[in-house]
Amino acid sequence: MDPSAPHKLDPHVRKIATVIVLGAIMSILDTTIINVALNDLANDFDAPLSTIQWISTGYMLAVAAALPVTGWASRRFGSKRLYIVAVVLFTLGSALCALAWSANSLILFRVLQGLGGGMIMPVGQMILVRAAGPKSMPRVMAAIGVPMLVAPVLGPTIGGLLLEHAGWQWIFLINLPVGIIALITARRLLPSTDDEEPAGRLDFAGLALASAGFVGITYGLAQTGSASSLLAASVVVPIAAGLVLVAAFVVRALRISYPLLNVRLFRSGSFSAAAVAVFFLGAALFGAMILMPLYFQVARGESAAMAGLLLAPQGIGAAVGMRLSARTTERVGAGRTTLLGVAVIIVGTIPLLSLADDTSYGVTSAALILRGIGMGLSLMPAMTSAYSRLSIEQVSHATPQLLVLQRVGGSMGTALLSVILQDHLTSAGRSPAGMAHAFALTNWWVIAITVAAVVPVIVLALTERATEPGAGRAPMAIGAA
Repeated sequence: MDPSAPHKLDPHVRKIATVIVLGAIMSILDTTIINVALNDLANDFDAPLSTIQWISTGYMLAVAAALPVTGWASRRFGSKRLYIVAVVLFTLGSALCALAWSANSLILFRVLQGLGGGMIMPVGQMILVRAAGPKSMPRVMAAIGVPMLVAPVLGPTIGGLLLEHAGWQWIFLINLPVGIIALITARRLLPSTDDEEPAGRLDFAGLALASAGFVGITYGLAQTGSASSLLAASVVVPIAAGLVLVAAFVVRALRISYPLLNVRLFRSGSFSAAAVAVFFLGAALFGAMILMPLYFQVARGESAAMAGLLLAPQGIGAAVGMRLSARTTERVGAGRTTLLGVAVIIVGTIPLLSLADDTSYGVTSAALILRGIGMGLSLMPAMTSAYSRLSIEQVSHATPQLLVLQRVGGSMGTALLSVILQDHLTSAGRSPAGMAHAFALTNWWVIAITVAAVVPVIVLALTERATEPGAGRAPMAIGAA
């Protein structure tokens, strides 16, 4: 068999991937689908937007709190069992959200939904990585990447259409059939992982430090939307407190035998380079996702539903990029594939540097397709590289850490670009031409953040190349806890 030929997924891995992708689409959609409904919810519940904003913020904080414990819980109870519990929590939370009678009840049910949603993605990723093995890793990570990159793009589109034609309750009710199908297929198709590895006692102190730290950072970043600047106390204090708690967690994790998360993984140059790349790519990709929907609505006067449709080319490009990423990673390696993806993102952003109030939608569509392809070629290959030299036992430690870095990077990118955009919009005045120019200027910062990702990606590619002549891509143990 030609070693350069594409490696096809085994049938049982395809079935597992189908289950995991179902759950991932459901959970990730809910991070963006609700945003278009906030104004309607404020009117229906007669609540100020400052209260309604907690419908989104509460969900994000619950996700941040759930992530650190997923690795230990999957080892203790089995990944399949934990995945089913997560899907049940998310689906139940969705049903309760649709039945909410007040803003406070909706916020409470969104927290329940977020606890389930925070576990679905990491646990599903653990199951897939374990089932696939090193040879199938690029294609498995491409499968995971489809909902990770496409769902945030499609969320506002679907949310806008549901809001316009069915009512806000259907933003949550749409999860019920998907959740039920995911639950049934998970029970039938997911492999049992009971007693695969020892969990040890739960590090309650570590859990408190990590969860509180991630919640603090997430809350501070979420506050940038309503704060006067990035240096406002409501932003700086929770982020600083969160960083201190995370640092305390890391110090503790290095000193005890069975930490909640094995941070010794960062002693590996290849894992560290991949993790830093994931952070910057999260900032560049997910941060930039807020700009074009607002451009279409603010500078061009399009409805939320139309703006969502105009974003569809980026989702198409991301799907194409995902398909290309698996083949390219198998041929030239994950590091060089990621570097190619970053270059394509930069090329795709260049046309957006000259946005005007009459820029052809053909130009924006072409740019979004290119950016989507670059997204597909960059983020998941970077995560593939992070996993490629880990042992099976280390996957449950690596996954929450990588997802936290990606989410925090995305939140930081969103916060930074939001503040920069608001500053430019304030200076631009109310004319469509001035507002369009504000978006063009903000896209220079998208280029800058993307360029910042180049350095760790180059290190990743060089590290990967340096280890190629040796043991290939076989997993290796890194700083066992």
